[in-house]
Amino acid sequence: MGCCTGRCSLICLCALQLLSALERQIFDFLGFQWAPILGNFLHIIVVILGLFGTIQYRPRYIVVYTVWTALWVTWNVFIICFYLEVGGLSKDTDLMTFNISVHRSWWREHGPGCVRRVLPPSAHGMMDDYTYVSVTGCIVDFQYLEVIHSAVQILLSLVGFVYACYVISIFMEEEDTYSCDLQIFKQLFNRKLQIIE
Repeated sequence: MGCCTGRCSLICLCALQLLSALERQIFDFLGFQWAPILGNFLHIIVVILGLFGTIQYRPRYIVVYTVWTALWVTWNVFIICFYLEVGGLSKDTDLMTFNISVHRSWWREHGPGCVRRVLPPSAHGMMDDYTYVSVTGCIVDFQYLEVIHSAVQILLSLVGFVYACYVISIFMEEEDTYSCDLQIFKQLFNRKLQIIE
């Protein structure tokens, strides 16, 4: 097989998805975003499974990867809607942290060009509240960075879905050809036995 086959392309795409998911996982850990951390963890496991299935010629593993990519696209569309506040969702809720902390996206205070200034909390304010942190001068707002991350994940997943379907069809075709070749071999072997007898 040549290097530019669908199988080789899917291996490269899975590796790229793995790197992208690991990068996203790091920044979600920094922001204590527990829902995305859990989703990224599952995504990393399934991408490794898809990578293993592609390398080891295991179409069932690639089918699991294919089904997961559809779910992953759905999750990332939800994240885009969440950060763009579509359909009554609000990026200021604690939904991504499972309502156990007041942390927000790490990019909120550490985005490109952002200047973070800690203001003294008001007398009735809580120290855990993010109102005492002032962020100015951001080149790109944090919600757009999160949307870009999700859009990249969607793009990689859609391309991965197409390649995975292609690789599954190739593996099934090769399996059918192998099965057919095996039947022909058995028939020829049986004929030679009959001639010898």
